[in-house]
Amino acid sequence: MSTGLIITLIVAAVVVLAIAAFLARRGGGPRSVKRRFGPEYERTVAQHNGDTKAAERELSERLQRHGELRTKPLAPQEREEYAAQWAAVQERFVDAPVEAVVSADRLLSRLAEARGFPGDGYDEQVSALSVHHPRRVQGYREVHAVAVLAREGQADTERLREALVHARALYEDLMEQSAHDSHGGGRHDHDHERGREHGREHEHADGSGSRNHGRLSERLHLPGAVRRHDTSGGRA
Repeated sequence: MSTGLIITLIVAAVVVLAIAAFLARRGGGPRSVKRRFGPEYERTVAQHNGDTKAAERELSERLQRHGELRTKPLAPQEREEYAAQWAAVQERFVDAPVEAVVSADRLLSRLAEARGFPGDGYDEQVSALSVHHPRRVQGYREVHAVAVLAREGQADTERLREALVHARALYEDLMEQSAHDSHGGGRHDHDHERGREHGREHEHADGSGSRNHGRLSERLHLPGAVRRHDTSGGRA
């Protein structure tokens, strides 16, 4: 075997290894993209009418833009303020569900920005959140969409209630992650999130989220309280 051929093979091997390392860092490959994004992967495939290649390209692009984002911890005072604001949102829902959901939408936007996610537009913020909180970001989309409909009188109270319950999952993720930040930020721990998934879903199913807001959450689940405030005039 000639020296030139040996050198060519070595160079080719180095290039292949470099590409493999790059893809590993970026979460490359269909399986790793699907594993990382979970339900967000399925949602994106559905948006592309089942075209998995197109969905994987979109998710890979999001990963390139936001994969290296470093989240910022909240100061203790900030945490207290956001906790108080969320408690006020839940309390307000009982008598003013539309205003409560609109406030929840805005609160999530401010909280995400405070944690280091883009604050210069809803779409870009959701894109970044979908990379680091793929199993919770849909709740933000729901509360944002329902808030828009509610302002136009097109969302009944049951839909408002469901949106607020789902949005709380992302709120708790953003607050909980900051409680564990001890070194000025870091990428979201997806393995830890998956490990919590079953227990957290059970929490939200019975309305018993954070310990400080359990009673308020239970009130959001009472059918009687829901029917008292129908803002849609019978529209879905």
